[in-house]
Amino acid sequence: MKDDLEKRIEAAVKNPQNLGEMENADAIGTVGSADCGDMLRMWVKFKEEDGRKVIDRASFQTFGCQTAIAVASVATEMLAGKTVAEAMSMSGEELAAPLGALPPVKIHCAQLVEGALRSALSGAPAPVAKAGPSPAQSASLIESFAARAPAKLKIVLDT
Repeated sequence: MKDDLEKRIEAAVKNPQNLGEMENADAIGTVGSADCGDMLRMWVKFKEEDGRKVIDRASFQTFGCQTAIAVASVATEMLAGKTVAEAMSMSGEELAAPLGALPPVKIHCAQLVEGALRSALSGAPAPVAKAGPSPAQSASLIESFAARAPAKLKIVLDT
């Protein structure tokens, strides 16, 4: 990654904005897979402004890399004041824009944030695990992560 991008990501990770569960959220969205380890949950609270329903604030939790934390942090800041339609039209690239262009290997971090936002705003949670409570029913992201079914492993020796 470029030095400037690394510095912006490091700064966002050292002081993440809107990190943590939000009580009384109007919408919650979760994406990712407990099997691969990347998961992100986003909470959204709305308010009425000039006769329009807009996002008042958003927060997040993630099991992901530093880039995922940084993108979620800057994205939650960008969402304030946007309507549902405006927020739904934002791409992962737009949500990560304050950090700068992400390298191809890190684009999935922005897509994770975009997916959690879309899941929250559409009201249709994305699948998180193959077993256990749905994301909306889970009290926390850690419970979603822990609810995954035990992995089955089959080793075949070729002789």
